[in-house]
Amino acid sequence: FASILCLSLLSTTSSFGQGREYYELKTYYLNSDEQVAMVDQYLKDAYIPSAHKLGFENIGVFKPIGIDTMSTKKIIILTSSSSLEGLMHLADVLSNDEQHQKMSDSYWFAPHDAPAYLRIETTIGHAFKMMPKMSTPSFETPRKDQVFELRSYEGAGEKLYRKKVEMFNEGGEVALFEDLEFNAIFYAEVIAGPNQPNLIYMTSFEDMDSRNEHWDAFRAAPAWKELSGREEYQNTVSHADIYLLFSTEYSDF
Repeated sequence: FASILCLSLLSTTSSFGQGREYYELKTYYLNSDEQVAMVDQYLKDAYIPSAHKLGFENIGVFKPIGIDTMSTKKIIILTSSSSLEGLMHLADVLSNDEQHQKMSDSYWFAPHDAPAYLRIETTIGHAFKMMPKMSTPSFETPRKDQVFELRSYEGAGEKLYRKKVEMFNEGGEVALFEDLEFNAIFYAEVIAGPNQPNLIYMTSFEDMDSRNEHWDAFRAAPAWKELSGREEYQNTVSHADIYLLFSTEYSDF
């Protein structure tokens, strides 16, 4: 009976999420330029080429805009997959592939007293039904000028969080972003990671002026004023984190 129930649950879960991608956001925390260089070399020469060979496309690699030299540095990698199993398979293959490790042995075999990074934080998200697959932008401005904005919205409780997810989907917030040409990369419900319950999403702009103009237009939009004024969507966000990023030269986009 237990086996039958397990198979039933797996079948239900699979059909429920059919067509919606999964996203892995992996954040490296680094405390020196040497660690940044080591992780950059690993991602450029080993991780991205190996992932491409396994069929993973459009891998984004980002760093914060205006890094404070006194603070912990970050590198964020965005990888998409049609299934959770795909993300697990990628991690398993790379951690056991000797050829992959030889492509960046300074990273894989860094000694305990000179590690390649401080810590890695991983977040797994499941795409919103109103945008089930990732999209990538095409800007003419130099990469150093482009802005990728990653946001995390936390809810005070699961019911309020669910209302914010609904606000994006059925409520029309995703559609409004599309109408205003925010060039969204993805929207996702966080299913594993810190700060739950929360959702994450990323938009993109050709430069900082464009980013600011888009948000001014969003706040002034009659559709947003009407949507945000609805009683059912009050107090759905208890905390928001906003990260302004640029893509590295070796990033796929």
